[in-house]
Amino acid sequence: MRNQWTSYLYGIIKVSISGRGTERFLNECVREKIVVWKVKRTSKETMSFFVSLKDVHALRKVVRNHDCSCKFERRIGMPFFVKRTYRNSGFVIGLLAFLLVIFALSNMIWGIKIEGATPETEHLIKKELSRIGVKTGKFQFFVDNPDEIQKSLTDNINQITWVGVELTGTTYHLKVVEKNQPEETEKVSPRHIIAEKEATIAKMFVEQGQPMTTLHEHVKKGQILVSGLIGKEDEQQQVAAKAEIFGETWYKSTITIPLKTSFQVFTGENKVKHRIKVGSLNIPVWGFGKPEYGEYEVEDDVRYLKFLNFTLPIAYSKDIYREKEEVSRDYSVEQAKEAALDRGKKDIEKNLDEKEQVIGEKILHETTENGKVKLTVLYQVLENIVKTTPIVQGD
Repeated sequence: MRNQWTSYLYGIIKVSISGRGTERFLNECVREKIVVWKVKRTSKETMSFFVSLKDVHALRKVVRNHDCSCKFERRIGMPFFVKRTYRNSGFVIGLLAFLLVIFALSNMIWGIKIEGATPETEHLIKKELSRIGVKTGKFQFFVDNPDEIQKSLTDNINQITWVGVELTGTTYHLKVVEKNQPEETEKVSPRHIIAEKEATIAKMFVEQGQPMTTLHEHVKKGQILVSGLIGKEDEQQQVAAKAEIFGETWYKSTITIPLKTSFQVFTGENKVKHRIKVGSLNIPVWGFGKPEYGEYEVEDDVRYLKFLNFTLPIAYSKDIYREKEEVSRDYSVEQAKEAALDRGKKDIEKNLDEKEQVIGEKILHETTENGKVKLTVLYQVLENIVKTTPIVQGD
């Protein structure tokens, strides 16, 4: 029997006939174009077969013309399933309601755990989370993704240096690194402070130890700046030298800037498409057709549905098509020089801490050829040059 799945949708009945002339009964069914299949003789005068629900009315007419008794043994298919479901509608509705509640609870936020923050900072974080809609009892689909939450917290809370946001099940886990955390007292052995690199002393504050240099003095790499030996020569004591010393150092950089450059920027125009993903199948929901942009970049946000601790292969996807265009920028020679100096300065500042800074610059060499400006620059930097070394016997 072909298309049994189609017959299942419309309904299938298993029929049993008994009596004389069962073969003639089947022959007339064929003449009346009643499709039968899985014909089986169960006894000498009894046969069973399957017939579609839509052919039952025609089958009754055939039964009247023969001396056979007909019995419907089994009813299979969607119409009978729906009928049985309707009779047990209370149970079915209760089951569906239960599954719906479990599904809803599995996709809500039930916990926010913050690690590494003081009570004051934790309060600020919870306040900011509440402002952007991340709170217990809210659906995960209606809040920002973890990357956007992390950016919002970092931008709006000055007390934190970094925060990691991770969604595990129904709980957001936040790991916080605060600014200006008090450093633990370090137990150190007697030591000297030496120059980490060649420099000219610009700032000097000695907390413990014997200064061996002065302001504006030029020091070489490895030279002792603060000695860990204090007191008279015959009564010297060893201590852990401690000081904050900044020196002026120089960095040589070569920067090349083209006078004419082309780059792509976003125009601000975008198109949003919403899709339901079921496995590898994508079902469009809203935002049909291709974007009418020459060039664009796609940003997708995929949220998978969850049931208890399981992630279902069903997801809601929002695709944002952002239009891009190519822009040309022309520099004059002076503008290119300024851009080169600024780029070189920023490259050096990437490796400096908050107290260190670039305080001067000097152009050593400048060329303009092949549509490019090339500068060799010497940058003057104020940086911490402290390095410690243990005191050894004989110092």
